[in-house]
Amino acid sequence: MKKYYGSADGLRTIACIGIVMMHVAENSTYSIQGYLYDTIIPSFTDFVFLFMMLSAFGMCCGYYNKMMSGKISLSEFYGRRFKKILPFFAVLVLLDVVMSPSIGSFCEGFADLTLMFGFLPNPRSITVIGVGWFLGLIFVFYICFPFFCVLIENRRRAWTVFGLSVVWHFMCLYYFEASRANVLYSACFFLAGGLIYLYREQIERWNKWAAAGLVLAAAVVYYTIGRNTAACLVLSAALLIYAVSDQGKLLNNRITKFIGGISMEIYLSHMVAFRLAEKLKLTSALGDGWEQYIFSVIIVLCGTAVFSLVLRRILRKLWEKASVTGRKIMGREER
Repeated sequence: MKKYYGSADGLRTIACIGIVMMHVAENSTYSIQGYLYDTIIPSFTDFVFLFMMLSAFGMCCGYYNKMMSGKISLSEFYGRRFKKILPFFAVLVLLDVVMSPSIGSFCEGFADLTLMFGFLPNPRSITVIGVGWFLGLIFVFYICFPFFCVLIENRRRAWTVFGLSVVWHFMCLYYFEASRANVLYSACFFLAGGLIYLYREQIERWNKWAAAGLVLAAAVVYYTIGRNTAACLVLSAALLIYAVSDQGKLLNNRITKFIGGISMEIYLSHMVAFRLAEKLKLTSALGDGWEQYIFSVIIVLCGTAVFSLVLRRILRKLWEKASVTGRKIMGREER
C-alpha cells in the first residue's frame, strides 16, 4: 500500500529555506562575518543532494509498486510528470526570455521548455532560470525511473548498483569533469533514496532519538572533514532516515506541509523574487548587517510563496477550462 511520509515535507521545507538563504547571501554584499555566515550558510547549497534523495524516495513511495506490477502505463506516468512540472516552469522561462531577449536566451528558453536540457554536456551553463539545472536533472531521473525501479528490484542488486554509482561519481569528479547536474555524477544520491525506500519498514521501527543522534553525528562529521561526497551522502541519508523514523509534529505539521508542497516552485522562482526585491531597494533598506539579511530572506520567501500560490491557481483554472473545452469539442465530434 502507498504510504505518505509527512516528515518528508519537513525536510523539503528545511532544504528549500536553506537554499534560499544561501542564494540571498551569495548574491549580496552584506558586511557580515563569522562561522555561521561564512561556513554554515554557504554549505546549504548541498541541500540539493537531499532534494535528490527525497525525489527518489518520494517517487518510489508513489510509483515503485505500480511500475513493477504494470498498474500504470508509461504514457500516464510521463504525462503526469510533464503536467506537474512544465506549466509553472514554462511561465518562468517565458518571463525570463521576454525580460532579456537575445538569440542566446531564445535557444536556452527552447531547451528549458522541452525539459530535456539535462542531457546537455553542461546544463549549468544555461542562464535562463539558472537554478533550473536541478529541474533538468530531476527530469532525466524521471525518464530513467522505470529502469531505476528494475535496478532496485531487490536489495542485493540495489547495493551493487549503489556501489557502482559511487565509482561513477568519482569518475565524473576526477576524470570526466562532470558536475552535479550530470545524472551519473548524482546517481548515488538517487540510489541512496531508493535504498532507504527498500528498508523503510525497518527504519520506521527505529527509536527517533537514535535517528536524531545519527543526524547530529553526521552533521559534525560533515563540518569537520569538509563538504565531500561521503559527508553529503551520510548527512542526507541520516536526515531522511530520521524523517522516516519520526512522523511527529517537528517535521510533520501544517507549516511544513504548506512549504513542502510548494518547495519546488519556491526553488525555481526565488531568484526572480530576489531580483525584484533588489530593484525595489528592499535588500538594502536596513543596512548591510544581520537585520537586513534576515529581512531579505523573509521578503524573498514570502514573495516567492505568494507568487507560487497565485500562479499555481491561475494555471489550475486555465487547465480546468481547457479540459472542459476539450471534452465539449470531443463530444461534438462524436455526435
